[in-house]
Amino acid sequence: MVSIVNAARNTERLARIATVLIKHGFGELVSRLPGLSRPTAAAAGDERKTFAVRLREVLEELGPSFVKLGQIVSTRPDLIPADVIAELARLQDRVPPMKPEEIEEIVAESWPEVADGGAGLDAVFASFDRTPLASASIGQVHPARLRRAAAGADAPEVTVADDGDADLDVVVKLQRPTARAVVERDLELLYMFARLVERYVPESRVYAPLALVREFDRAITAELDYGLEADNARRFAKNFDGWTTVRFPVPYREASGKRALVMERLRGARLEDFVAGNDAGPRIARQALAVIAKMIFEDGFFHADPHPGNIIMLGTPAAPVVGLIDLGLVGQLTAETRDRMIDVMISAVTGDTGALADGLLAMGTARRQVDRNAFRSEVATLAGKYLGRPLAEIELSAVIRDLVQGAVKYDIEMPPEMLMVGKALMTVEGIGRQLDPDLDVWAELQPILTRIVRDRYSPQRIGRDLLRAARQLGTSATALPGQITDVLDDLRAGQLTVVSRDPGLAAATDRLGRRLFTAILVAALVGAGTALLIADRHGTTAVGLLVTAAALLALHVVGDRRRDRQRPG
Repeated sequence: MVSIVNAARNTERLARIATVLIKHGFGELVSRLPGLSRPTAAAAGDERKTFAVRLREVLEELGPSFVKLGQIVSTRPDLIPADVIAELARLQDRVPPMKPEEIEEIVAESWPEVADGGAGLDAVFASFDRTPLASASIGQVHPARLRRAAAGADAPEVTVADDGDADLDVVVKLQRPTARAVVERDLELLYMFARLVERYVPESRVYAPLALVREFDRAITAELDYGLEADNARRFAKNFDGWTTVRFPVPYREASGKRALVMERLRGARLEDFVAGNDAGPRIARQALAVIAKMIFEDGFFHADPHPGNIIMLGTPAAPVVGLIDLGLVGQLTAETRDRMIDVMISAVTGDTGALADGLLAMGTARRQVDRNAFRSEVATLAGKYLGRPLAEIELSAVIRDLVQGAVKYDIEMPPEMLMVGKALMTVEGIGRQLDPDLDVWAELQPILTRIVRDRYSPQRIGRDLLRAARQLGTSATALPGQITDVLDDLRAGQLTVVSRDPGLAAATDRLGRRLFTAILVAALVGAGTALLIADRHGTTAVGLLVTAAALLALHVVGDRRRDRQRPG
């Protein structure tokens, strides 16, 4: 019964999507997808608007989940055209605040009263403001004062100034009661719609709709997990232990609930307000670049969305401190991936086009056979734009964009982590150049990259790599005799089977079967018609049989050509 109800709701929601698509001029797409209703009264859309504008309007009208999908899509320059990315970057998550009864539902769940086995809200918070500081589709943030005793082991050390009795200034993130259900419903629809589009609109496969939905699934699932955000905050604080130029809010896990996260409130100023009327801009630009570089190239664990809205400035203009919030969405890189990225960046600025091409091929996944000579020529052309120019004039974002687009041209899919790195670096570089137009990104990165490359070839690193390789070799050598014995036993028992697969065999067999069937049917019709004509009997029937044979043959040829055009590759 539940599945029937869900199916009915999904059908209704798909019909809604179809209506919005037609309204904004995507009727041709809807007409190619089976199972979608096609409202006749819907508008055809304003044809004067660009494709990018109409797509943004569709996502905004369909709701918060689709807005977030558009925001994720805007980070994929390897798949999406630049004009579409620029337009999707304008998407805003506009939702009204939660209703009072929804707030009370989460409060009662997270901090139940004594009668329900809890200590109650008043025992945890000295004050809790029901008016949110900010509201989004997943939840909203409320200011509060946390009692020190409720903070447990996470409470900061007592100082002389507070006498141990001062409450803690915090923010409380409350997740909307329906957030998870809405996201799961929208994800189900998005997967369904992406599969339809990939199957019935073959030209869309270059944009990898299913892959984009999977990436959105990963990002939105992480955002729903408040416990994960708390873990991320702890990890960032540990990685930057001893740094005085960056701060992360302290999570108070003992005071938090399943759908409520209590974190330290970083009281500071917005970036643009902090730098107004002073010379702190260049200093902050270098600090922010050093922070993101350490995250990416040293720790392999980085804030994936460091835009100005997620930055709170602390300290003074003479000694600024960058506060980073909203730590739910992060990226992670293996040591091998970090090494390859550094090699690619160094090759790009030194003009080593051969190493640059090889590095891109090693990082990405080729979806078809790559002509290496042609690819190296393409990379050499891209690198030629930067040769001979001072490093201070080279924009890191431009280098990343050109390299990604060059890889896409040869159908090389770059890993999502690489694109998240690119977005984070481009965001920080953009902020840095606004704060300091003379910022030399490469000069700031050079000491960090040099140290990492030097450490890579240190005796300790080489020894560790050799030891790991020796362990792997030893494990393989130990297992090899047993594996050979298993193969020989299977061979002796006549159980060894060698399977060879041809990717095009199924399509070729299907084509051959259809052709044989059509040939037999056409031959039978032609034979019968010819026999009747020779016998000079039933002339009308004979002509009908011959015309039918010709029509069948024509339909077969047309169908074959259409299927060949739709077949990928």
